[in-house]
Amino acid sequence: MTDRRLWSYKEIAAHIGVRVDTVRSYRKHGLLPSPDLVENGRPYWYADTIRSWVVRRPGNRRARRDIED
Repeated sequence: MTDRRLWSYKEIAAHIGVRVDTVRSYRKHGLLPSPDLVENGRPYWYADTIRSWVVRRPGNRRARRDIED
């Protein structure tokens, strides 16, 4: 089943445990995937889009441990 909930910077930050400004910086530097929807100039991503990105995101220690194991 696909999770079609839309997340803003706030939900993404809470999910990965960083500040909202950090998520904005990721987008500014091209490290965040393109938004799935832009509404009134505000970007939104589907939860599934972010969950798949989290595995590859900068500083993701879990992904590095998986590689080392």
